[in-house]
Amino acid sequence: MAPPGALRELTLALGAAVAALGSLLFIAVKMYFRGTGTGTGWSDWWERELQELRDRAPPGDAPHTLLASPQLDWRQVLVLGLDGAGKSSVLHYICSQTARDRIAPTHGFNSAQLFVGGLEMDLLEVGGSQNLRAYWPHYLSQAHVLVFVVDSVDRSRLLTARQELHALLAAEPQLPLVVLANKQDKSNALSAAELREELALHTLSGQREFFLLPTSATWASLSTATSVLHVKSLLVTLLSQP
Repeated sequence: MAPPGALRELTLALGAAVAALGSLLFIAVKMYFRGTGTGTGWSDWWERELQELRDRAPPGDAPHTLLASPQLDWRQVLVLGLDGAGKSSVLHYICSQTARDRIAPTHGFNSAQLFVGGLEMDLLEVGGSQNLRAYWPHYLSQAHVLVFVVDSVDRSRLLTARQELHALLAAEPQLPLVVLANKQDKSNALSAAELREELALHTLSGQREFFLLPTSATWASLSTATSVLHVKSLLVTLLSQP
């Protein structure tokens, strides 16, 4: 009989593999239906998304123009970071301004879609636990922008965050990067400037588009300088470039 420790490691590894496989299958299905334009409930889903867009549109906008031209430019934003960094909260408040008391952590993957102007923005978050990080590089090839979320309070794991981030950047030297210095609402949070040094971001190649934003992924911070809505605006600008 295998030792209990070995069984535990095997269980964790199998769980991570199943989560990663599920994520890949999910993306494959979405890509298939995006290409064919068919599938059960597709038209209903599209109408719901259009209605959500209409509800969010500022006065004077004309979202009905999307009905005449539903072919939007698809872009994927890959959202990574260590577990507990606040990735799920960032996704929630980018897509919704509804207050949430608690947002459950992501153990496998999480996906959200936004329709802004002529863009269909697909935000894909992959869990940041140790067992899932090995699968991160597999998602880079489809991404148009990498968002890396860092817990500005978690000093003990900044070295791990730096190592994981630079491994990703080495795999995709040209991929635009947005680093979020998250949890700035905490009194003991490192500043964006301090995190720039801790994460060795000053060593990045000048050829890569790179942005470092202080964020607070909370409902109370939506109207402040650290609002994640600034992240949304930046992503739209980046992905709208020819």
